[in-house]
This record gives sequence, structure tokens and C-alpha cells, in this order.
Amino acid sequence: MSKISVNLAGVEFKNPVMTASGTFGSGEEYSEFVDLNKLGAVVTKGVANVPWPGNPVPRIAETSSGMLNAIGLQNPGIDVFCKRDIPFLKKFDTRIIVNVCGKSIRDYCEVVERLGEEPVDMLEINVSCPNVKEGGIAFGQNPAALEEITREVKKYARQPVIMKLSPNVTDITEMARAAQAGGADVLSLINTITGMKIDINRRTFALANKTGGMSGPAVKPVAVRMVYQVANAVSLPIIGMGGIASAEDALEFIMAGASAVSVGTANFNNPYTTEEVVDGISDYLEKHKVADISELIGCVK
Repeated sequence: MSKISVNLAGVEFKNPVMTASGTFGSGEEYSEFVDLNKLGAVVTKGVANVPWPGNPVPRIAETSSGMLNAIGLQNPGIDVFCKRDIPFLKKFDTRIIVNVCGKSIRDYCEVVERLGEEPVDMLEINVSCPNVKEGGIAFGQNPAALEEITREVKKYARQPVIMKLSPNVTDITEMARAAQAGGADVLSLINTITGMKIDINRRTFALANKTGGMSGPAVKPVAVRMVYQVANAVSLPIIGMGGIASAEDALEFIMAGASAVSVGTANFNNPYTTEEVVDGISDYLEKHKVADISELIGCVK
């Protein structure tokens, strides 16, 4: 049997396949389709220090090869999350990664500090949230802001910190270096690409928010390119995501330099995707006589 386990910042994962935040809830709604024990990790929906109502509807629109969403990080807040979702996930033999969102550095740090007392394995910091103190620009679009929030979050974090990078920047490697300088343990990328859709029959925007995050197969070539660039710019492990719908897609990211992968939009049209990707990677390793998946990580230069 080929070795399929991976280690990220000292945390061992039975395999490199996890869910992408916001596409899997906190696991419960998918658990009747997917054996959560088979996954490397479940990455939860974003959690804030207080409940967020999210954006007005409509807030999802289908596009060719993907979708747009402007959910607005609707979530019940950290109190409900700790009481309801963590105990559910602890029933399974899988790692728990909590995605954290906020509107100020203080918001993020409050959630991170609270999670220090909880039995979760890693924290993924969503820096695509608008920084209300800076007029709404996302933390992840300004290298100085990204380095600062990373450094501050690390002061409170008891678990390893994953910084989730936004692709809506001129140079993704500049952002990766800023996160590394701030003390990030792992990077995940990419988050969604900003897009828009017009409803020509109603002559208005398909999303009430006008713009939304585009995800799905359409973004995969951009995501693979950015993962490759970041893998060759910093020394941190990377979780790659963006349009993964098969083991072949996942292996592209791994060969580009990702140590692990997240499946997102594909969960909506095929809830079994994550398990299929795990099995497909194992089959590939056996077929090609690869003893350890680490041999494939970043093998394409």
C-alpha cells in the first residue's frame, strides 16, 4: 500500500483531501452521503465572534463551469458553533479545521482565542473579509495588513494557523511572503475570484450584492498557476483548492506544490466527490508505483 498520509505543521492527516470552507457546512448535512471518517479533514464554514446574517437574496447564481456566491459568511457565531458543531465533528476520526472570519483584527483574535480551549486541530483565517476599519478593502489584498493580521492572530492561537489567500491581487507571491513573514504555519489558496452575472430578462444583477465569488472548474487553471507560484516563493506547506472535481484535478495541485487539497463547489452537484478523490489518489499511487505521496508534492518544476 502506498503511503497517502501527509503532515502539515506537525499535524498528521490520514490523507490530503479535505473540504473547502463554506461548501460543506460543518459536516452534518453531508454526513448521510459521505463517510467523514474517510476524509483527511473537515474544514468548517466561516465562524465569527457574533452571529452574521449574511447578504440579501438572491445570493447564488450558476455560471458556465461554476457558480457565483455572495452568501456574506452567514454563520451562527462562535458560541453556537462550539456548543453544536464541534461535538458533532468529534464523533468522527477526521481532523477539524475551523475557518475564522471577522471585520477587524480584534474580531479574528476573539474567535481564535476562544478556539484555543476547543478540541480542534487547525485554524484557517479567511482574509478575504472586508476590513471595516480600512474602508472595506479585504485584509488579504494589502500585504502590510495581511502580515499584521497574521502576526496578531498568532499571538492568540494555540493551534497551527492557515492563512487563506485571496486571488484578487496583482501578485499572489507578495501576499504569500507577507503571510510567511507574519508567522503563518500553512497557506491555503485560492479563495474565490470576484465575478458578476447579469439577468438579461429582469435587466438587473443576478446577485443582490451585484458581485460574488466565482468558484468551480472555471477557476482551476488560475488556481493551479497560483499554487505553483506560491510553492516556489515560500517554504510553507500549501493546501490547494479551486475547481477540484476529481482525483486528476487534485493531483495537478499536488504536483504543482500543494501538500493537501480542498474540494469545494463540486460537493454541490456530487456530494460524493471528496471520497472519490481520496480513492482516486490511492489508485493513482498504486498504478504508478508511487510509494509515498510526498514524492509527488511539487514534482513539476
